[in-house]
Amino acid sequence: MKKIAVIGLGNFGFHVAKALYNDGNEVVAIDTDRARVQAIDPFSSEAIVMDATDKEALRALGLDQMDGVVVSTGTKISISVLICLYLQEIGVTTILAKALDEDHEKILKLVGATEIIHPERDMALRIARAISTPNALDFIPLAKDFELVQVAPPKEFLDKSLAELDLRARYNVHVIAVKELTPENMVMAPPADFVVKNSDLLIMLGKAQDIDKIKGLK
Repeated sequence: MKKIAVIGLGNFGFHVAKALYNDGNEVVAIDTDRARVQAIDPFSSEAIVMDATDKEALRALGLDQMDGVVVSTGTKISISVLICLYLQEIGVTTILAKALDEDHEKILKLVGATEIIHPERDMALRIARAISTPNALDFIPLAKDFELVQVAPPKEFLDKSLAELDLRARYNVHVIAVKELTPENMVMAPPADFVVKNSDLLIMLGKAQDIDKIKGLK
């Protein structure tokens, strides 16, 4: 369990706080709007009506002892910038801030944000990727140029063992799991003698260009 504070309970901040709480984390939710704070109260460890641009009020919450703080304020760039600056000054080491655009991102990084979130852009990229790669059933963005995807095996993979396919050597791709659909089962870290079936989905990790080569096979 981690201790996380979420500052700003608009649509994005509300759902971040709720998801963190439902995952079993200790969540402190903060906003100036009493109605928003009341709405998140059932899904937080503590819900506080507070102006987060008050540095001393932030310090009093002991946020420097938390695992991270998410800053998700509205469209006023100056507010998120000031909050990130104060969080850095009071000793918060992990600050995740929502940015409105690239210039906003640059400023947030300068004042202490350790990770930048672009909700609309990131979701748009995920949707576009899912549409453009129909044989990839799910897409999770990782480090730059890397993907973790579920791929239906091409015909030449069928009835062959992972050892025979030797995907790591041939394509520099790792099969980290196999989802068997008939019967439904998840095989984590499949052994080398695992034989690929038509009803399997291969969960692969590798660079985008390497996985694209496999996707291009018939």
